[in-house]
Amino acid sequence: MSLKSSVEKIPGYNSLVKPLHWAQALRAGLKYDWPAKKLRVIAVTGTNGKTTTCFMIWKMLNQAGRKAGLLTTVGWSADGQTLNPQYEHMTTERVGVLNERMRAVADAKAEFLVFEVTSHALSQFRVLGVPIEIAVFTNISPEHLDYHKTFAKYRMAKQKLFKKAKFGVINADDENAKYFEESVSEYITYGIKNGDLRAKEVKLSADGVKYSCGDIKVKTQIPGKFNIYNSLAAVGVGKKLGLTNKQIEDGIYSLEAVEGRMTRVRAGQKFEVIVDYAHQPDALQKVFDSIGEHKGKIISVHGGAGRRDHGTREPRGEILGRESDIVIITEDDSRDENPTEIAEMFVRGAEKSGKKLDQDLFVELDRRKAIEKAIGLAEPDDIVLILGKGHEKTILRADGPHDFEDIKVAEEILQK
Repeated sequence: MSLKSSVEKIPGYNSLVKPLHWAQALRAGLKYDWPAKKLRVIAVTGTNGKTTTCFMIWKMLNQAGRKAGLLTTVGWSADGQTLNPQYEHMTTERVGVLNERMRAVADAKAEFLVFEVTSHALSQFRVLGVPIEIAVFTNISPEHLDYHKTFAKYRMAKQKLFKKAKFGVINADDENAKYFEESVSEYITYGIKNGDLRAKEVKLSADGVKYSCGDIKVKTQIPGKFNIYNSLAAVGVGKKLGLTNKQIEDGIYSLEAVEGRMTRVRAGQKFEVIVDYAHQPDALQKVFDSIGEHKGKIISVHGGAGRRDHGTREPRGEILGRESDIVIITEDDSRDENPTEIAEMFVRGAEKSGKKLDQDLFVELDRRKAIEKAIGLAEPDDIVLILGKGHEKTILRADGPHDFEDIKVAEEILQK
């Protein structure tokens, strides 16, 4: 076990280091001259959907001629055009990097900054001095309880964003919506069942989703029921900022894909290979729900990161076992945890759903070999799901980071 992980186990460690986080945030803000004060900031928080929602808002604003920068898990942009890859394994960057990139956005003369804000970032003062014009809430389900300890504390961390914001855009279909509504003085809600902005006449297909929202006709190029919610959040932001219906429609439709978010890998094969970042129970379930009707088998590749939410591993195994025809458990960012022990927790969950080891449940701890096995087992009309790392460019093992990209690895194997 590393010194860092040992220190983090000290009782009350997270509270003890809060003054240090505040001091680091203050120092970074002063060093870069509080760059966010020159920007109109749109901040997106939630358990799932943050990245795609940010991309939709970012594309919508730039398509409408309203220059916007972007900071997300997948990548960042200062000028509204060039997308730089994100190599750090975190959503809201370390406070020094965050301020450096916000400075770049301000120096590029952008009007807006669209960025993802995590519960860790809010707890650790990383958005100190960042004025929030619009806060967006996508959804919330238990995550990062290794850090926050309880779901209530996790939710309270997310609420901090709305207490800072002038205006909120809130998913009314989420059962926790009321907590976010109470945290901001002015807001608009959205949803399929509830909300001021409601999706009607919904049509789902492999090419995207279509629906009407009042007199706005929304069409996306990204499939999945969850993209109804992501795009509705973008509609809410667009309406608040006074964009026309056409600017909202064209902007949302202009987003062709987000790397590692339901990314289809194509090399002429007769089955689907999809890479997605889903790495917690609710996100996994949403991926399976978004697939809809299909003729062939579902073959899933997934694993768990070290030093992250032990309590979700068995439930994730259960979901994989229930929703997949074949499950291959593999490594993720194991860090200094034993990957075999991590895999055993997933296996227990999959076995609860009826899977049998070495029949329709396999353990292959080398992630490349696991992807190779899944593709080798696939037949026409099957779907191979490679889940958990999405866009990430490295895998973190006990000896440090190693270059690894699910999309590239899948492409290489398919092209053989």
